[in-house]
Amino acid sequence: METSTNTYTFMDEFQGELAPVSYAGFWRRFVAAVIDSFVIGIPNWIITTFIIGGTMATTEFNPDNPFAILAAMSTSMMLTAVLTILYSSIMESSSWQATLGKRALDMKVTDENGQRISFGRALGRTLSKYLSTFILFIGYIMAAFSSRKQALHDKIASTLVVKTR
Repeated sequence: METSTNTYTFMDEFQGELAPVSYAGFWRRFVAAVIDSFVIGIPNWIITTFIIGGTMATTEFNPDNPFAILAAMSTSMMLTAVLTILYSSIMESSSWQATLGKRALDMKVTDENGQRISFGRALGRTLSKYLSTFILFIGYIMAAFSSRKQALHDKIASTLVVKTR
């Protein structure tokens, strides 16, 4: 489902001329997401282990009063969610314009004119991924059938994921 080059062009940042654009397809983006899940999964696992494990070790866990462990689980979930959101938003709005997974597969996130996106737009794009997930992943599957390989969160944020090579 990948197309090599489309008729769309962006201004090449090095040459100062129009260059053809090749959009990153569904499977390439899927593999990048798997890589990112491992990258962000490691610190998330550490956070969860310390918060929940620390709570269990420092309090006498009583099955009749599970408040301490529930509070630890809630705190862990919030911290890991914030870390995951910040990871994507910061990386995609940085000069790399990509998470580590996208970078490993030679992709970057741009606006519809091929320019770097702001942190606010990257944050909106990242939060929109939750909508893509909540509707049974249909938002992600849209990338396989869109002419510019845009998932729902890309359409919402007016972004593109393009190949860099």
